[in-house]
Amino acid sequence: HRRVINAEKSEFNEDQAACCQISVRRREPALEEDQEWLILCSTQFLIGYYWALFDGHGGPEAAIMASNYLHCCIRQKLEEVAGAITDARPPMQLSGRCVCDSDPQFVEEKHIQVEDVVVGALENAFQECDEVIGQEMEATNQTGGCTALAALYLQGKLYVANAGDSRAILVLKDSIVPMSSEFTPETERQRLQHLAFLFPKLLDGEFTRFEFPRRLKGDDVGQKVLYRDYFMEGWGYKLVEKADLKYPLVHGHGKQARLLGTLAVSRGLGDHHLKVSDTNIEVKPFLSCIPKVNVFDFALHDIKEDDVLIMATDGLWDVLCDKEVAHMVRSFLAENRTNPHRFSELAKCLVCKARGQKRGHQWVLDDSREASYDDISVFVVPLHNRAKDC
Repeated sequence: HRRVINAEKSEFNEDQAACCQISVRRREPALEEDQEWLILCSTQFLIGYYWALFDGHGGPEAAIMASNYLHCCIRQKLEEVAGAITDARPPMQLSGRCVCDSDPQFVEEKHIQVEDVVVGALENAFQECDEVIGQEMEATNQTGGCTALAALYLQGKLYVANAGDSRAILVLKDSIVPMSSEFTPETERQRLQHLAFLFPKLLDGEFTRFEFPRRLKGDDVGQKVLYRDYFMEGWGYKLVEKADLKYPLVHGHGKQARLLGTLAVSRGLGDHHLKVSDTNIEVKPFLSCIPKVNVFDFALHDIKEDDVLIMATDGLWDVLCDKEVAHMVRSFLAENRTNPHRFSELAKCLVCKARGQKRGHQWVLDDSREASYDDISVFVVPLHNRAKDC
């Protein structure tokens, strides 16, 4: 259930969403590709359910493409490994052969489970989708990128893959379970700095990879100031040199933090031709398309009637925290038990809450805090009474 409300705050909406059933065909090892009629007549499917949110930047084009392509890429990658995800334990070789006696032992020692193969398929699907978007945008002379948050329910487990700053949480009867974490220039500072350390030419002499508490000035040269490098969780002191006065690779704090002074996110799809303003420095080498995948096994939990998955773009989370959302979810569902449309109504309620009310020229929340000025997209997915065949 989803709502997108732009509240007349921008000229066009850059959020996109998709949800569908994914049918994964199980191919038999002996099945040759020329026996297409057998494939067409096959009734052996794994059924999965998919929801995804895409938050575009630099235009809606990448988000639109991702909403059209990502589920196709996921289905393709799952079909390529279908033989492994239908076994109790993934085999070393998909053909079922055992070339080396230690092959089964290797799988066991590495603790490779079926869910690891599904996670790998999702990671590969994001990369494939990113390549497709890059080719399509180059062919149509379009630019832009998007974040991607995708949820897949398959074989009794929920997989949430995130590349960007959207967020998914499970609101259960007695707990909140985070299913994603945001990827921003601040949260990925060390990865970005390490890349700049390994390939300094990517900064083209225009940026410094070091982090300082503030932008340094000429008077700081010769002083010892706090700093961090890629290998540091803690802080040290550095004797400031003239080169340290360059613009930082990661600059700003919170929602103002920017990668190369350009992007507010450090993972996403697209942006293949994005360059730092007035330079030839490409942003894409720093922008990872690979998601972090979290897994929730329903067999290990007693799911109640009002337990839900909440997925939303940063327009919601900028102004509402997990606890505030969970409180709204529990209160709303408790008060609307007989409403058959209560989950979609809840999604609308969450969006309206984050959008706030217009007072004069400002949008404010109920407590007079500033409301969200971003596009807001929300999925509310009930977890109870899941289909038996998926």
